Amino acid sequence: MITSVKPRARRQVVKGLSIVAALTLTLAACGSGDPEPADPNGKITLSVTVWNLAKTPEFKALFDAFQQANPNITVKPVDILADDYPEKVTTMLAGGDKTDVITMKNVTDYSRYSSRGQLADLTDLAKSPGNAKLAGLDAFNVGNAYYALPYRQDFWLLYYNKTLLDKAGVELPDPLTWDEYAKLAKRLTQGEGGDKVYGAYHHTWRSVVQAIAAAQTGGDQLGGDYTFFTDQYNIAKGLQDAGAVLDFGTAKSQQADYRTQFESGKTALMPMGTWYISGILEAKAKGASDVDWGLAPMPQVAGATGTTTFGSPTAFAVNKRAEHADAAKKFVEFAAGQAGAEAITKVGVVPALQSPEITAAYFGLKGMPADERSKKAFEPDKVTLEMPVSENTSDIDTILNEEHELIMVGDKSVADGIRSMNERVKNEVLN
Repeated sequence: MITSVKPRARRQVVKGLSIVAALTLTLAACGSGDPEPADPNGKITLSVTVWNLAKTPEFKALFDAFQQANPNITVKPVDILADDYPEKVTTMLAGGDKTDVITMKNVTDYSRYSSRGQLADLTDLAKSPGNAKLAGLDAFNVGNAYYALPYRQDFWLLYYNKTLLDKAGVELPDPLTWDEYAKLAKRLTQGEGGDKVYGAYHHTWRSVVQAIAAAQTGGDQLGGDYTFFTDQYNIAKGLQDAGAVLDFGTAKSQQADYRTQFESGKTALMPMGTWYISGILEAKAKGASDVDWGLAPMPQVAGATGTTTFGSPTAFAVNKRAEHADAAKKFVEFAAGQAGAEAITKVGVVPALQSPEITAAYFGLKGMPADERSKKAFEPDKVTLEMPVSENTSDIDTILNEEHELIMVGDKSVADGIRSMNERVKNEVLN
């Protein structure tokens, strides 16, 4: 939840909102946008930004369900590459694009767009009785106003290849510590060159190291002191130096796909979010992968009691300049509600709206591992927000990501990279 906004920043937001409102009125007066049909049954084409549509089955599930419930509305996906998504959407909104619904891939981007006055106010929807208990809703609270509604609530756990572990005669400890995880990854690494199978795969996102460190040590990613990243970076770099994970530089330059790494049997262990479950189920159903997989709780720091991990809600927002604002709000409310939750549950996505019936349906899916370890992975004791939200979130996220890449490609040592994070965040953002 965003609970503190500096007076100067608040004035800038208000000023920005006023400017956007004035521009919107001017454009409407000039007839630059097409009004929504007066006939509620008139045909509407609703545009929605998405990423990697072909590999993200939840979008099709939601769109199909919504169109069936609203036959006068056709959903038109605006498909964007996942790696390009934040930059592309930022450019679109800054340029006055009129795409109706904007998918909020993470709360960092949401913080940026809402503070710039680029999203429509959805407070009335957020505070309606049916949406009050949506998981992750608080992350979209900006001064007691809401500009998006979550439809999905993900958290991170550990995916593992049962075949590779069985072949190596390995059993996952319960609970699993990070030190044990590192030893297992080295033991499970086999082969050379194109035939090499890595013990683990770490994707290039900074959260793989930084967010889990913050969650499990209680560190503050907005505070300006990042020494709490040290142990997790030492583990990540140690595995990379040992050749037990695909090195960061190669993964980055080749735009490695974590789905391909896991589904093709190229890795035994992979920390990743619950959203990926739908991808495995889809690949298995299509015969595109024969991986025998399971889930386990995220590894923990030594001496930890219980399971702590991190996560983030995914939400839909209405563009402030949407051509079809009313239809866009209807879609956002549908996606966050019971019908939307049921639609994405069927493809293996964890909805923000939870109920015993939805949970039972989730684990009843064909191909879903139903062993006790997998079920336990769905019951972490604590899930912290992947990145806290404030007026500084976007700027700090940029710095932490830049320094993360320099550490992982070896241009800076762990100590030097963390020292740069401390100095840059304090000097460029906090002071």
